[in-house]
Amino acid sequence: MRGQDGGVSVSPESAGWRYVSFNALRISSGGRFELETAGSEACIVVITGRCAVRIGEVGWPHVGERVSPFDGPPHAIYAPPGMTVEIAAHSGDVEIAIGSAPATRGDPARHIRPSDTRREVRGMGNMERTIHHILMEDAAAESLLVTEVVTPAGNWSSYPPHKHDTNDPPNETQLEETYYHRLRDTRGFALQRVYTADRSLDETVAVRDGDLVLVPRGFHTVSAAPGYELYYLNVMAGPVRRWCVTFDQEHEWLRR
Repeated sequence: MRGQDGGVSVSPESAGWRYVSFNALRISSGGRFELETAGSEACIVVITGRCAVRIGEVGWPHVGERVSPFDGPPHAIYAPPGMTVEIAAHSGDVEIAIGSAPATRGDPARHIRPSDTRREVRGMGNMERTIHHILMEDAAAESLLVTEVVTPAGNWSSYPPHKHDTNDPPNETQLEETYYHRLRDTRGFALQRVYTADRSLDETVAVRDGDLVLVPRGFHTVSAAPGYELYYLNVMAGPVRRWCVTFDQEHEWLRR
C-alpha cells in the first residue's frame, strides 16, 4: 500500500480482517491531531520529531526526539479505549504512526520512553537486524503487539520466513500484521514476500519509503537492497496476545 501526502491508513474494513488498524501521518509544526480511541486501545509511535500529548487529565510535554527512525529506540504513547488523545507539534514537524486494536479493559495511559523498550539483536551475518520491542508481551496491553526493526543495507529480516496465522498456542498464534517501511535513503527499496505453503498466496512486492504491507496470513520475509538501510514498524493483534510463530520448514535449518 503506497502512502500519499505523507500518510497511509488501513482499517479492518479496508483490509478485510478483524483486528488491526494502522495510520501514519505527519503533523506540521504548530499543528494538532486528535484521536478518539473509542472501543480500541492504541499505541502511538513517534517516528520523527517531538510532540506534546494529552490523554484526559494526563499529559506529556516532550514525547519524541529522533531526527530519523534510524536514530535509536522510539518514544511512544499507550492509550486505552474510550479516550481522546490530543497531539500537538510545538517544535517542528512530527511524524507519528498509530496502531490500534479492539479492547475493552485497557491499561492506564502511559509514556513509553526509549529506556522502556527492549533492544534485541537477532540473526547473524547477513540475517542480522536490531529490534526495539515497544509493546510486546512483556509490556501491559490487552490486544496490541508493537515492535520496530532496523535492517542493515543488504541484509535479510523477518528471516527465516515465519508465519502466525493459526490459533494453536503455544505452538502458534493467529496475528494480523502490518509492516510500515521507511528507508534512510529515499531512493532505495526493499523486497517483501508473503506466501502460504500451498502457494495459494504468493506475492513479492518492492516497497519504497512510506509504504505499508499487510500480512493477513502466510509466511513472510523482507530483504533490504544493498546500499539502503531499512526500518519497519510492526503492529500485530489477534484473538490471543502472544507472539508464537512457525518457521517455513524448508528454511528452518538456517536458524541453526
